Amino acid sequence: MSKNVLVTGGAGYIGSHTCVELIEAGFNPIVIDNFSNSSSVSLERVEELTGKKVCFYEGDVRDRQFLDTVMQAEEIDSVIHFAGLKAVGESVEKPLEYYDNNISGSIILFNAMRDNGIKKVVFSSSATVYGDPHTLPIKEDFPLSATNPYGRSKLFIEDILRDIYYADNHWQVTLLRYFNPVGAHKSGRIGEDPNDIPNNLIPFIARVAVGQYEYLSVFGGDYDTPDGTGVRDYIHVVDLAKGHVKALQAFEKDDLDNLLTVNLGTGQGYSVLDMVKAFEQSSGNEIAYKIVERRAGDIATCYADPSYAKEVLGWQAERGLREMCDDTWRWQSQNPQGYAA
Repeated sequence: MSKNVLVTGGAGYIGSHTCVELIEAGFNPIVIDNFSNSSSVSLERVEELTGKKVCFYEGDVRDRQFLDTVMQAEEIDSVIHFAGLKAVGESVEKPLEYYDNNISGSIILFNAMRDNGIKKVVFSSSATVYGDPHTLPIKEDFPLSATNPYGRSKLFIEDILRDIYYADNHWQVTLLRYFNPVGAHKSGRIGEDPNDIPNNLIPFIARVAVGQYEYLSVFGGDYDTPDGTGVRDYIHVVDLAKGHVKALQAFEKDDLDNLLTVNLGTGQGYSVLDMVKAFEQSSGNEIAYKIVERRAGDIATCYADPSYAKEVLGWQAERGLREMCDDTWRWQSQNPQGYAA
């Protein structure tokens, strides 16, 4: 059986960590990426960490001819679809770019898959599809809504995949709803390297700790949470990557549904200030911060009920807050300019 897995956006933060775990589990990742928010250096370091050459094609999922070329050259068994724009704030400012890149790109990819006889897909979705949840922790059967274009693009792609499956149940579709990925590979060789000012909390904290930024802007100090700052379920990127391996392995099980929706989180919420304190301990540096206005599209509290992932995939998060911060600091302190250095 071919174990070739097409990984769209495979040079990105979650993609590169997933490639390491795929190789270690005996899969062969075939990576496509357009480097809009990633670096080819990440793939060189994946090769360094695993001792295996990574098959790579540079191109865009919106380019149908490119996708056909790759799919016909490689015996692709399944697809992990990461490629997409992912900043909540930017999506509010640039909705058309998000809908074009995320939704149009996905439709072109799924058409190419169907026409090339590939019907197994793991989709990189997000807890943003739950909108502002009425109760916690968040279970997979909660009502879905979105508070920003990024979340809506994820929700729409989920709907498209559900419709594809209902039309042809030979497809095997797993929708993985991530909570907040943080951390880095324990080697410090691969990690999160945003192109611009980071949109996510931990890379921003890390850059303050390393001296690139003077202080952290904390968006909102008046939420209905223990310390007034937003509470999130942070999950180590290596745990998240292992969840994708489990999802691929689950395709081989006959007793599971061909359409699965699974939360990947820890079930534990931490506030922004909790994360600041934890990172101060890991880095040994003080993290200056200022409370500023709330950010459009943000919610107060969000954390998962991860029990279904354990039940259907045999997966659970193993790395705690200290490891998340230690590994992030190792990556950031060894690579203060990210992959650019």
